Amino acid sequence: MNNSTLVNWALRPAEPADVEDIAELRATVMRPDLERLGRYDEHRVRQRLRDVYAPEHTSVILAEDESGERGFGGCVTLRPVEDGLWLENFYLSPALQGRGIGTAVLRSLLARADEDGMTVRLDVLQGSAARALYERHGFTEERQDPIDVFMVRTPAR
Repeated sequence: MNNSTLVNWALRPAEPADVEDIAELRATVMRPDLERLGRYDEHRVRQRLRDVYAPEHTSVILAEDESGERGFGGCVTLRPVEDGLWLENFYLSPALQGRGIGTAVLRSLLARADEDGMTVRLDVLQGSAARALYERHGFTEERQDPIDVFMVRTPAR
């Protein structure tokens, strides 16, 4: 399959049973950045996801493979917080990256947040390529520390 082809995708509500697939994907996707930052720990990278997993605010990204079957392709959490929404645990299978799925998923989530007049915040690891995706969608840096960049996006009018 051509890597630049947008794959058909859909979101479904996450279930408690999805936690291990998501924890494994997190470990795979975050490993290069965490190793670069000297922060990769085989156990902790998975346990941190298990500790905060909120299936009631998480969606599983289903994506079609070459045979047309839809399967687990990633996840995203959009959790209500005091002053808006917190976007977290946005992971896409490496095989699906670069095909427009992350952009399409993010666009759909932000359209909903805009309709509801909600500010969206997130944090991204220092030096992560994901930062450019968020900046293209209107997120700006709010603050940073040696590990994370905290970003915010106010609702589009």
